[in-house]
Amino acid sequence: MRSVLGFLAMALSLCASAAAEGVFPYPHRTETLSNGLTAIMVPVPSPGLIAYYTIVRTGSRDEVEPGKSGFAHFFEHMMFRGTKKYPAGAYDRIVTRLGADANAFTTDDFTAYHLEFAKEDLEQVIDIESDRFQNLDYEPSAFQTEAGAVYGEYRKSVTDPFFLLDEKLRDLAYDAHSYKHTTMGFEADIKAMPQAYEYSRSFFRRLYRPENVVLLIVGDVDADKTMELVRKHYGPWKRGYQAPAVPAEPPQRAERSGEIVYPGQTLPILAIAYKGEAFDPDNPAYVAALVLGDLAFGKTSELYKKLVVQEQKVEFIVGDIPMNRDQPLFTIVAMVKSVEDVGYVREEVYRTVKTFQTRPADPARLDMVRRHNKYAFLMELDSPGGVARALARPVALAGGLEAIERLYSALDRVTPAHVQHAAQKYFTAERRTVVVLRGAQR
Repeated sequence: MRSVLGFLAMALSLCASAAAEGVFPYPHRTETLSNGLTAIMVPVPSPGLIAYYTIVRTGSRDEVEPGKSGFAHFFEHMMFRGTKKYPAGAYDRIVTRLGADANAFTTDDFTAYHLEFAKEDLEQVIDIESDRFQNLDYEPSAFQTEAGAVYGEYRKSVTDPFFLLDEKLRDLAYDAHSYKHTTMGFEADIKAMPQAYEYSRSFFRRLYRPENVVLLIVGDVDADKTMELVRKHYGPWKRGYQAPAVPAEPPQRAERSGEIVYPGQTLPILAIAYKGEAFDPDNPAYVAALVLGDLAFGKTSELYKKLVVQEQKVEFIVGDIPMNRDQPLFTIVAMVKSVEDVGYVREEVYRTVKTFQTRPADPARLDMVRRHNKYAFLMELDSPGGVARALARPVALAGGLEAIERLYSALDRVTPAHVQHAAQKYFTAERRTVVVLRGAQR
């Protein structure tokens, strides 16, 4: 606990001393190799500890071929299958011997592979990580085994009502864009995956290339020595990235709605989603929408106090204004205690939206939300792993750290009028998709 508190104290001290320069409190160095690989090194006061993220700027949005959704998530699994130099068992033994924590996760827009380990093991980690990203090797039998495991993961996921809600909402809201399917993919595509061995090899060759990868190395690092190792081990990696032609989503012209009957017992869940805009720190309307999500639907909002605390109509209500590479859904989700109150809660959400559309936001609350957002970001920086996690998404979306400073600078410039404009621009009926999930009747 003492080391964590010391880390936080250092982070906040650095932030205070550098407030005039920006929100991110640590120095950092970015270099790009001749093959296009970008390496970002962030030295932080964490004696002996390093977090190592390999961010592949490929997610489920890049799955544009019909019948081939789910492969970004599939490679989250497949990347641990090994190479000729370090077969799967050898890779696992090395990671175990180092006492490292190795894992991965996939999103709409990127896939991140991460390890945390002791400083003295940095060269070994760079060796095994650079090898698997350049030389992943697997036979059809291993591919089919992993594809079967992925389908098993899907079947487990559909027992979660929130997964089913997300799946339905995306499929209903989007017509052309690949955000139409979840990160896991359409079920039919996942079932057919064991027959797509050759396609999987093509997916890897086209998208897992140095121009599409960012290394994020955080902790007790010497930037000069680290770059020497990066050049040595990643330098031979050949260019070859082929950007997929992600289809643009046509404008939505009218509200859409749907229902799901969950085969088990659950409280009803209401999702109200609006077509938003892509992450862009230089777009005042988008930045204002980030603030609007908290002002209108956060835990300090009037709606939350009314529905959760005073009337106790809902278990929770939350607004999600995501950071995505393309047009996301700005979504409000509420778990309602009684099915009879679903309509009431829906109308209360609409009423709240109308309030923000017809009058500017309260300046004091706006300032409070801005300060809370900045504080929450700083509180994530409690370890090398925390810093890397906080940086992974903006790095994946923008390719570097500059977007963070632009974003927080833009947040400081948001006015009540900006918030009102964002409500008028995005939260309209013709951009809306509504889905209600209900439990099975007894």
